[in-house]
Amino acid sequence: MKILFAAHKNAWGGFLGMIQEELPQHEFEASGRFGIDSLKGFDVLIPTMTLIGREQLAEADRLRLIQQCGAGLEGVDIQAATSMNIWVANVPTDISGNADSVAELGIYLMVGLSRNFRQMALSLANRQMGTPQGRALSGKTVGLIGLGGIGRALARRLKSFDVRLIGIKRHDPHKAKEELGLEWAGTPADMEVVLNRSHYVVLCLPLTPESRHVIGWRAFLAMKPDAFIINLSRGGLIDRDALEQALAAGKIAGAGLDVFWDEPVDPDDPIFEYNVLATPHIAGSTDVSLKGIVNAVAENIRRLEQGKEPLYRR
Repeated sequence: MKILFAAHKNAWGGFLGMIQEELPQHEFEASGRFGIDSLKGFDVLIPTMTLIGREQLAEADRLRLIQQCGAGLEGVDIQAATSMNIWVANVPTDISGNADSVAELGIYLMVGLSRNFRQMALSLANRQMGTPQGRALSGKTVGLIGLGGIGRALARRLKSFDVRLIGIKRHDPHKAKEELGLEWAGTPADMEVVLNRSHYVVLCLPLTPESRHVIGWRAFLAMKPDAFIINLSRGGLIDRDALEQALAAGKIAGAGLDVFWDEPVDPDDPIFEYNVLATPHIAGSTDVSLKGIVNAVAENIRRLEQGKEPLYRR
């Protein structure tokens, strides 16, 4: 089969090379960018961050599977693909080790902001020892917006930091509260409660039409002035201009971002002049999670060969 990887060949920690080693009998091609020229002649598409709509699918003469190398499928028109008898599948975060890896990076962002990473660099440069004074996580309130795989992985790890955990879940938040030992949990209608109470607001929810720009100027006004916003999910959850305004006006203390409004993000974006600790969309890119994702993607491609329905269909 012929498989198109819609990204640079070295993207996502060398995923393409790993899946090629797992499936050497198949022909792989990298598009060289987050985009495609044509789907003609391909049996499988790994879309990564490429938008795949009805227009792109129109040229798909033998495409049978759109298999994401992760969980995010917000850029794929699933309805259009289904109408053309093309299966769409992903790799859920909680079966690959991805959620655990993302949670670890979330804690890195929280600690980096709490310990004032910018001032630490200046202190080293100026040969000043013992400064800055940091903020401990102990006793602080962490608001988890989204209690799926990533939110749950974070909750489990953060308990050892002696924080107060609260969260938002779209369905059955009280069940999640009991399962995860949260102090409080509510639905999206209760978002302001989390924003008011949290020292760290962590975004772990998928990007949907309803959640796009869920954090805008009104949300920043509801947050504590010494609070941090952490985004581990998708850049579109935060209104970029509102974030810059909030940082400039001191409405929040800073932001930890692994995802951005445009990717790859412009390194000269003026938002980085403020207290923003950024990582290049690498939260899920670890040795453990990549191995888990490769195994899941390879299994679905093998199932396609055998005429079986793929796992984790959407």
